[in-house]
Amino acid sequence: MSKVTLSKAAPSVSLTKPGDSQGLLRVNLNWSQGARRGFFKRSSAIDLDLGCLWELSDGSKGVVQAVGNNFGSLHSAPFIQLDGDDRTGESSGGENMHIDLARPDAFRRILIFAFIYEGVPNWAAADGVVTLYPTSGPEVEVRLDSPVDGARSCAIALLQNNGGGLTVHREVQYINGNQSAIDRAYGWGMKWQAGSK
Repeated sequence: MSKVTLSKAAPSVSLTKPGDSQGLLRVNLNWSQGARRGFFKRSSAIDLDLGCLWELSDGSKGVVQAVGNNFGSLHSAPFIQLDGDDRTGESSGGENMHIDLARPDAFRRILIFAFIYEGVPNWAAADGVVTLYPTSGPEVEVRLDSPVDGARSCAIALLQNNGGGLTVHREVQYINGNQSAIDRAYGWGMKWQAGSK
């Protein structure tokens, strides 16, 4: 199997087994700028951003995102790094985040999210998709379907260490608000302040 698409009917898949060691997991966010074409040619572009909330097994927590230049690190905690910020959706590579799974047991949970930094909150027009590329096993795809008008954020997938390896669970929960609202919805318990990029 070359690809697994997580759906409401089949929302979870195992990424690693106990004692398993992998390399870098690439998480890719791609979206369409179809919203700019058509009748409303002058409508503003959507700037969709990829990020994650993370919690390590030692209890430390944080966020990786372009806002506030929190790009993370692969060589020290949180062992997660965002490679850049695609402000247009026109880059064929989209936005990519890498997670070092050499020691999957270092992670307690990782919540992958996207939010609309600029532009009208129109997820249907953005037609976003997140794909996880593990070093072994099939690609895991999560489509940002069933959008909610006006929601600025979307919790996409939750990676969890349940003692039996790392699993990924489809969330696709649209949330009115920014990262602090995602935090509240998932009980991360961090303190937030305004940031920019």
